[in-house]
Amino acid sequence: MNSERADVLWLDEHHEVSFLELAESSGLSEAELRELVDYGALVPTNLRSVQWTFSGDCVFAMRTACRLRNDFELDPHALALALKFIVRIRELEAQLRDLRAQLPHRSP
Repeated sequence: MNSERADVLWLDEHHEVSFLELAESSGLSEAELRELVDYGALVPTNLRSVQWTFSGDCVFAMRTACRLRNDFELDPHALALALKFIVRIRELEAQLRDLRAQLPHRSP
């Protein structure tokens, strides 16, 4: 009887993944990830460290990057720019949610 084992990790900003784990889980090559670090679209938790690690929420972002690269045939520079825009949009959406939560609720 074959049994499949599923390893599940809750990836958030408190969990760290290694450079190799990020490459394996994202679908991007190590060279592409290095270029994204060079362009500032991907930031290691400690840039000066010999072994880069990344917050767990980078996995989702790099999977998105892989889909963008594949769907639109983006080079690493264009991919880095697109990722920066996505991050900024998410930040603005979070700010908007926070501001809306502060508004008094109106009765229908």
